[in-house]
Amino acid sequence: MKMTVIGCGYLGATHAACMAELGHEVLGVDCDTDKVRTLNSGRAPFHEHGLDALLSEHTASGRLKFTSSYSEAAGFADLHFIGVGTPLRSDSDAYDLTHLFDAIRCLAPGLTHRSVVAVKSTVPVGTAPRIAELLRAHAPAGEFAEVAWNPEFLRESFAVEDTLRPDRLVLGFRTSHSRAEALLRQAFEKIIESGTPTIVTDWATAELAKGAANSYLSTKISFVNAMAEVCEASGADVVQLADILGHDRRIGRHGMHPGLGFGGGCLPKDLAGFIHRADELGARPAVGMLREAELVNARRRRRVVDLAQEELGGDLRGKRITIWGAAFKPGTDDIRNSPALAVAQSLHNLGAAVTVSDPKALDNARKLHPELDYADDPIAAAVDADLLLHLTEWHHFAAIAPTRLASCAGALKVIDARGTLDTEQWREAGWIIRSLGRA
Repeated sequence: MKMTVIGCGYLGATHAACMAELGHEVLGVDCDTDKVRTLNSGRAPFHEHGLDALLSEHTASGRLKFTSSYSEAAGFADLHFIGVGTPLRSDSDAYDLTHLFDAIRCLAPGLTHRSVVAVKSTVPVGTAPRIAELLRAHAPAGEFAEVAWNPEFLRESFAVEDTLRPDRLVLGFRTSHSRAEALLRQAFEKIIESGTPTIVTDWATAELAKGAANSYLSTKISFVNAMAEVCEASGADVVQLADILGHDRRIGRHGMHPGLGFGGGCLPKDLAGFIHRADELGARPAVGMLREAELVNARRRRRVVDLAQEELGGDLRGKRITIWGAAFKPGTDDIRNSPALAVAQSLHNLGAAVTVSDPKALDNARKLHPELDYADDPIAAAVDADLLLHLTEWHHFAAIAPTRLASCAGALKVIDARGTLDTEQWREAGWIIRSLGRA
C-alpha cells in the first residue's frame, strides 16, 4: 500500500519507519524542513532504540521518504495517518489541538478523491466529529474523505517494538464495515494476522483509549509511591511490598515501580487532559482518584529535595550536588517533564551547585536548563560532591562500583530515588544510602 504519516516526531517517525518495515510505501510529512532533511538521511533527530536502523534501511531502498509538502502527500496515497503533537494549552489542562486542526486544513484541499484520514494523536473525546466537519468543509471529496481513529500506545525506547508487535490494535470508525475499516485492516494486515487482538469500535471509545490507559498507568505508579510514603513512615520496604502485591494475578508487578514517579510527554499530559475533559463533560467526581495520582506524583519530587536538605543539614547554599540522570526515563533523550531535571532545578534554586550526567539527554538538558552544570562522565561529575542523587535508572549507573566512586566524592552520601542501586553493596563501600520507601 501507499500511505502518508503527517507529523514526524517520536510517534510519527516511528510509525512511518515501521509501516515501511511492514512492506508499505510511506511518505512522512513534517513542516520542520531540518527534521525532514535529517530523516531523509536515514537518521532520527532524537534517540529511539532501533529506529535509526529502520530509517537507514528504508530510506535507502526508496520505500520511505519525507517531505514538507502537503500537496505532495495528498496526491501520494488514499490513507493518511495523523501523528502531530497535541500538548496541553499554556492557560489550562485542555489539549491544544492547533497542530492537529492545522494539519487537517493543510491536507484537506488536496483530497480530491476517496480518502481515509486516520488520526493517531491523543485528543479529548469528541474531537473526531470536528475533524469530519473540517474535511467536509475543506476537502473537495467532501464526505468521501472518511475519518478513522487509531490510537497509539507506544513506550519511548520501546516504540519500534510496540508498533510492530503491539499488545492490541484499536480501530475506531463512525460506522463499521466501511471503506475506512477495510483500508486500515489492509494496512495492518501482517500485525492482525500475527494474532494481535484487534478491537473495532466507535470514535468516542477509540478516542478515550489512550487517555484512559495512561491515566490507569499513572494511578498504578502513584499507588505504589503512596505505599512508599507509608513504608517510610512505618519502617517497611516498598520494593518487597510491591513484590508481594505483584504476585497477585489481579494486580501484577509490571509497571508498578516505586521511585521518583512518572514524567515524559505522555503520562503527565494525558492524565491532566483526561481529568480536564471529564470536568467539561460533567463527570468531575469520577476522576477524583486521578487528581490524587497527580498529587502523589508531585510529592515524590518534593520528597527527594527534602531528603537532600536533611542529608546536608538544611542549607544547600554552596553545596555540590551530583545528579545521575536527565532523561525522564532510561533509553531515551526525552527530557519533557523530567522528574530528574525538576529536582535538579529545585536544588539549584535553593543555592546548590548542581552537576548533571546522562548518557543521551545532556544536549537537550543544556538547552532547557543552561543554569546547571553538566558532565558526560558520571564519575567525573561526582568529584568533590557533597551528595549524589540517582534520578534516572540507566543500567550503567547501577553498574558503577561504589568503591571506585568513593575515592573521588567529597562525602559518601547517596539518595537512590529509583531503587535500582544495590543498597548492601553501597553500604559495605562506606556510603550512607537513602532510598524512597525503604528504611
